[in-house]
Amino acid sequence: MTLADVLLAIEELWPESLAEGWDAVGLVTGRPSQPVRRILFCVDPVLEVIEEAAAWEADLVVAHHPLLLRGVTSVAANTPKGRAVHRLIESGTALVSVHTNGDSAVGGVSDVLADALGLDDVAPLTKAANGLPEEGIGRVGDLAEITSLGDLAGRLFGILPAVAGGVRVSGDRDGLVRRVAVCGGAGDSMFDAVRAAEADVYITADLRHHPASEAREASPDGRPYLIDVSHFASEWLWLPAAASALDNVLTDQGHSLDIRVSTINTDPWDFILTPGEG
Repeated sequence: MTLADVLLAIEELWPESLAEGWDAVGLVTGRPSQPVRRILFCVDPVLEVIEEAAAWEADLVVAHHPLLLRGVTSVAANTPKGRAVHRLIESGTALVSVHTNGDSAVGGVSDVLADALGLDDVAPLTKAANGLPEEGIGRVGDLAEITSLGDLAGRLFGILPAVAGGVRVSGDRDGLVRRVAVCGGAGDSMFDAVRAAEADVYITADLRHHPASEAREASPDGRPYLIDVSHFASEWLWLPAAASALDNVLTDQGHSLDIRVSTINTDPWDFILTPGEG
């Protein structure tokens, strides 16, 4: 099987047409004609993950985040990006980015997060310009039963991989919620869509001070409540589902590959200090 064959399967699952205009998705390194036997999925194509791929003799890394999102004028090996590119080429490892196309597609990052929470009647927060009605950024749906904000946050904490930052919550711990909006990755640009969806609570990552503060000020009843999680953790949940989806497509085509998810936690934070409760 060649890299070109895998790229066709990736396009079937996560079409590049679904990517946001500012994004950089698709093939970063690798020859379409090269053979592929082993594929490693990861959130961040950092050097440690690339070394993991090389040690396992992976032929392809499928990363959620782009390696080269912004323009560069050099990939010299005296820069972090350059070292990553050099190591990929030296080890014969191809790299593909599936970013906002992986967010938007059916079964994408936010769909997996919504499924993990057991949401029903799920719909996109913002519909894709070039996709199906069920495709787009973010998701909103309803819990099977009304629950408290504290219990929902606790459930989410148990679902996500453990990271130093944990889960931050804004709102009444005992407040009752049912309609839940989610956006894996950074989602503080989506508050208008969250309010329009009449969500009781919004789960996303990387909430900045001013957008979060303004969202609280704009709502007289405190809703939507906010749950802020790790960017890495919110997107890591997608990796096993994505690996399984790609394996299923390739198996249906008669191919047998070894596909696994990286074991490296690439959340950038190592520890956090918080005041004690009580």
